[in-house]
Amino acid sequence: MASETSKVEQKRGSPRTLVGLVASSKRDKTIKVVGESMHKHPKYGKYVRTRTVCHAHDEKNEAMPGDVVEIRECRPISKTKHWRLVRVVKKGLAAETAATGAEG
Repeated sequence: MASETSKVEQKRGSPRTLVGLVASSKRDKTIKVVGESMHKHPKYGKYVRTRTVCHAHDEKNEAMPGDVVEIRECRPISKTKHWRLVRVVKKGLAAETAATGAEG
């Protein structure tokens, strides 16, 4: 039995992960993550910048705009959400100033 499950896991592969910047966290348990990448144009050789916008599920509402987060692909949660928040890699400047402003 164990060999059958390992074969199934090998066929599916590992889910894609993306590291990006949180653009919006206004909705409940949802964040909008923007991932940027650059690739070389095949004909002209110029570097082209592309953006990927993903909606991710944030169960604890821990990510704030400006944070750098890691998200992982998952089953469809809603019409637009197909990603889950794995971890907050780096807190953004807006979150840090809000925390210090509340204390002082």
